[in-house]
Amino acid sequence: MKISGAEIVIECLKREDVRHIFGYPGGVVLNIFDILYDNSDIQVILTRHEQGAVHAADGYARATGRPGIALVTSGPGATNTVTGIATAYMDSIPIVVFSGQVPTKLIGNDAFQEADIVGITRPCTKHNFLVKDVNDLARTIREAFYIATSGRPGPVLIDLPKDVTGDVTTFKWPEEVRLRSYNPKYEGNRWMIKQAALSIRKAKKAVIIAGGGVIHSNASRELKELAEFTEIPVIMTLMGLGAFPGTHRLSLGMPGMHGAYCTNKAIQESDLLVAVGIRFDDRVTGRIADFAPHAKIIHIDIDPTSIKKNVGADIPIVGDAKRVLKVLVEMLKEEGKTQWQAVRRSWLKQIEAWRKEHPLGYVYSDTVIKPQYVVEKIYELTKGDAIISTEVGQNQMWTAQFYKFERPRTLLTSGGLGTMGYGFPAAMGAQVARPDMTVIDIAGDGSIQMNIQELATCVVNRLPVKVAILNNRYLGMVRQWQELFYNERYSYSHLDVVPDFVKLAEAYGAAGFRATKPSEVEEVLRAGLAVKDRPVLMDFIVDWKEKVFPMVPAGAAIDEMIFGEEAEKGKGKKKLRAVK
Repeated sequence: MKISGAEIVIECLKREDVRHIFGYPGGVVLNIFDILYDNSDIQVILTRHEQGAVHAADGYARATGRPGIALVTSGPGATNTVTGIATAYMDSIPIVVFSGQVPTKLIGNDAFQEADIVGITRPCTKHNFLVKDVNDLARTIREAFYIATSGRPGPVLIDLPKDVTGDVTTFKWPEEVRLRSYNPKYEGNRWMIKQAALSIRKAKKAVIIAGGGVIHSNASRELKELAEFTEIPVIMTLMGLGAFPGTHRLSLGMPGMHGAYCTNKAIQESDLLVAVGIRFDDRVTGRIADFAPHAKIIHIDIDPTSIKKNVGADIPIVGDAKRVLKVLVEMLKEEGKTQWQAVRRSWLKQIEAWRKEHPLGYVYSDTVIKPQYVVEKIYELTKGDAIISTEVGQNQMWTAQFYKFERPRTLLTSGGLGTMGYGFPAAMGAQVARPDMTVIDIAGDGSIQMNIQELATCVVNRLPVKVAILNNRYLGMVRQWQELFYNERYSYSHLDVVPDFVKLAEAYGAAGFRATKPSEVEEVLRAGLAVKDRPVLMDFIVDWKEKVFPMVPAGAAIDEMIFGEEAEKGKGKKKLRAVK
């Protein structure tokens, strides 16, 4: 029996075990939405903006490891997805975006709501397709899911002309996918892994740096086994937070521009870096010429183009992190533990001394709310058992510094692109995927307004997403840079008008709470966390002068850090000073 292209799309999604679609209808995709009207296997979440739909699909994917799905119309519907697609691309997130397109005979004629979305998204998708024949549709969708989820994950876009989804053909599902030009390598070279094992045994000051690739490959258990067997401390990039328990005695937290002093010093003084699933981005390395000057580097990554791209590798290993780490641990265990325990204890003792020299902290106030205090209270009340999303800016960095992530897939944040407006719709997607979990977006008053319309989506779908707004009435990170490096010239970073977030929440049918002094923070958090049937906005009026410290200035090495009194636990150091 022949069926339409629209029916083929839905049948393919069922076979890929898709349960949720985030979408926004429009003329050229109405036939697909019409099929979904009577479909009970797939739930459609109608968002209020296409960017929100893609960020929600992204959050869904990060929280589950399964691909997130977005469905939008042509023209502006498709172009509104670009920021979300680029966000997923930079962080290697598997999503599949279906965009409508004008009929094939009108493509290139400047038809109503036509846009070359394939050309527009080519630089920010892992791959994209324009389907011109209904007979190619099932195969294309099968390949799209395979490409999005295999190797280094990433977003894939499928552009669907209206006549293709309207045409009929016999449905044929391809059981296998074979792409001659695309064959990800999963098994690492055993000889290279052996060299890595030998280097680990010889090292006296080794550190592991784990990135998002550890989470993507579900390699957290293997990472923990490697660290505990070798007594090597673990550093996690922003995208890697949660790959290793944040409260573990070997955890050093996040490195780089806003990493702890002891973490950056450990990198700079190390004699071996074991880098797993990271791309050595500029926020981690600082000035590359001075990055880890004494260290031999082992770099494990499934994407061969990421190895030696930014930082050289002495022992490059191309392969899946989970499989490579498993073999590496087996090789190390074959010879058992040797004399390294005493050497590693001395190294850990040195790191602890650096930690005490410049602890990660802030000066508490009983009159004004410090944003770090809000993050600490969120951690205390959730006991780390929550999915946390962030926007971008100071709120993102304070979350990374003061919330201890114990498990993978519990932090959703835009690391590579740095997308303001990401956190709330991503949290919405995670809440759809994980209704059993508490989901909290830690936001700034600037970024939350970029996709705040998704409050309606949460209200309609009874999604109890919590939003903790660190409200300082500024674009906080912009203001911080202006204070430190632009002579306190706050050019267009002050938000002159900030809405009453409590009233705004109530206008949408959500719950709203506000804290204006430290004694109210816990009360507001408890009240917000208790709401189970709708979203919550919690407005915390925080100290507008607070900055994220420590900080590595642009162009500096990562041990050339500046500290404010906030980072000095009240030691009376009122001026910033450089420490090398």
